[in-house]
Order: sequence, then C-alpha cells, then structure tokens
Amino acid sequence: MFGSLSELQRQLAAQHYIADQGLAVSLYLALTLKRPLFLEGEAGVGKTSLAAAIAAALETELIRLQCYEGLDVGHAVYEWDYARQLVELRILEATEALDRGKAHRELYSEAFLVKRPLLQAIDPARTRPAVLLIDEIDRADEEFEGYLLELLAEFQITIPEFGTVRATEPPLVILTSNRTREVHDALKRRCLYQWIEYPTFEKELAIVRERVPEAPARLAEQITGMVQRLRGLELYKVPGVSETLDWGRALVALDRQALDAAAVEQTLGVILKSKDDIDSVRGERLADILAQVIGR
Repeated sequence: MFGSLSELQRQLAAQHYIADQGLAVSLYLALTLKRPLFLEGEAGVGKTSLAAAIAAALETELIRLQCYEGLDVGHAVYEWDYARQLVELRILEATEALDRGKAHRELYSEAFLVKRPLLQAIDPARTRPAVLLIDEIDRADEEFEGYLLELLAEFQITIPEFGTVRATEPPLVILTSNRTREVHDALKRRCLYQWIEYPTFEKELAIVRERVPEAPARLAEQITGMVQRLRGLELYKVPGVSETLDWGRALVALDRQALDAAAVEQTLGVILKSKDDIDSVRGERLADILAQVIGR
C-alpha cells in the first residue's frame, strides 16, 4: 500500500486532505496492521472526508454505511430476495417432487442473497480491499454495535441460513462518531482510536487554500479567522471545517475579495445552521469579531 508514513501523507495531500502527524500515524498503522480505525470528534472536522481521501489514494472502492437510529441487518448487512425465492419455489414444486433439503439449499444460496454495504466490503470475490466507512456509529442502536464485533475482529459475517462469509482481502474499516452518545468499549477495543480536534488557524488556513484555491489570499485568511473566533462562542452548533470551506466557496461565487459587514450578513447561514446561533451573534457581537479579523 504505502512504503512509509511520509508517502501516505503525500498521497493524502494529493487528494487535498491535510492530515497531522497523529492522524497519519493512526491511519498508517490501521493499514499496516489491518485493524479498524475509530475516528471521534466534533461534526465537520474531516472524519468522513478522510475515508474518501484514502480510498482515492488507494484507487479502490469506498463503501459507505450511514448509520441512524433503527438501522437493522437488512439495510446494513444482507437480506434475502424473497420475491425471487417464492418464484423459484413454485418452479421447483411444478417441475419435480419437492425435496425440502435441496430446495432449502437452493433458495438460500448466494444467487438469492442481496448484499448490503457490510457484506459487500468483505465479499470473497474482491480482488483488492475496499475502504468501508461506517459513518456516525453513535447514531445507531447499541444492538447494532454488538453485531459489528464479529466483523471488526475477524472480517467475517455469519449468516444463519448460509454460513460464514469471510474476506479474502480485508477492507480498511473506518468508523466515525460525533460523540452524541458513548460507544461501547467492546467495539473500541477492536479498533485503533484517534480523536480529531478542530484545526489550528494555520492548519485550517492551509486546508482552505488547498480545497478552495480560487479564494483570494486575504479572503482565505479572514474567513478562517472569523470561523476560529466563532468557535470560541457558546453556540448550539459550532461550525466545522466543512462550513469554513462552504463559506469560502460561497464568497468566491459572490465574487468577494475580502470580508465586510454586508458579505458576512448575507452569508451567515452558510456557517451557522441554527436560528438561535445566528440571532445570538448578529449585531454588535458580530461587528466586534469582524473588526478583530480585518484589523480595524
């Protein structure tokens, strides 16, 4: 995959992803040791985009499972094509004396197995490992966490009617959590762990320059400084790096060369996604922050 840690960082940079040393080391070890990587941090700090970047760097498929409350095996792992099974059963009944054992083997064969993301990722037919992103695992139920333990430990899934499916080319598994609830220790023990902080001003500015290269240098510095200061306020939804990038692209689309009060007021909804947050910073508070950023 990658001969060295520095090579991994260069390949991520080629995909416009800037990883600090700690994150790069964790990812390199996950690849080398074939261990799942559990990424935790606030929303918008780059957890999901890391999976996309490493999949592109490895030139392999990214398989994403978006977690939510009530996520079940049928949507995440597999289900049986019952309609086709019923048709096949009627054909068997019409053409020969029905052998129940044979019928069961035929009806619960791979031909009728509908593979969902987790099963797709460990498909033995794969010739190169995929990147499996299990996104926002903290939104799923605890029961689903328990189901993942076999996959994370052995890269295999047991299907009662079919048997055990084991990966010949284990995927790189990346799990993310926004810490809306605590994930069980049993799951974390099977993974390498990395907490991702909000970036420093210098790192976030580098990200903006890399991902929004069309933004004027002065504008890039100002929007980065503005977001950094907004994160220091007591907000319901603190803006992440993704909002910083969206704001940069929005201001470029509006042909802004630098921040001013009108530009900030018109685009505040790009970075703040709560009415209460917008109302709390408007007026003198926002003017003070803007004055600090533009140096007045």
